[in-house]
Amino acid sequence: MNKRVMTAIAGLSLTAGLLAPAGAQAGQATAATAAAKPPKGARAVVQVSPNPTTRRGQEVTITGHCGGGKGLKAVLAGLDRKHPVLRNVRIVEDDPKGFVAKATLAPTIGNGVGPVLVDCGGEAGVTLLVTHV
Repeated sequence: MNKRVMTAIAGLSLTAGLLAPAGAQAGQATAATAAAKPPKGARAVVQVSPNPTTRRGQEVTITGHCGGGKGLKAVLAGLDRKHPVLRNVRIVEDDPKGFVAKATLAPTIGNGVGPVLVDCGGEAGVTLLVTHV
């Protein structure tokens, strides 16, 4: 995994920690944490549909925006390059204000949850893809 993606994952983890401060009760948010922005480098927003997926080889659509990045450069899914979760990833529209990519689920995928990461040239984003196959 490249350094930029690892930095984005670390930044997103840090953001999650900022949104749940110690001592806060579940369901309560302060005005300060509700307005917190993700750190620079982790401001891209990504969504996958359908989510959850229900069959191997199913086509999924990856959409979102780059949060100040230069445009969609890459889509990665899973944590192991030898066994990718998504295959045949095609960037349809790389517009930083609204990108679109298409991919198909790997034929060997099983039930579970895994990350889908986007590289937007200076900003990265991550979401979770749920598979029920």
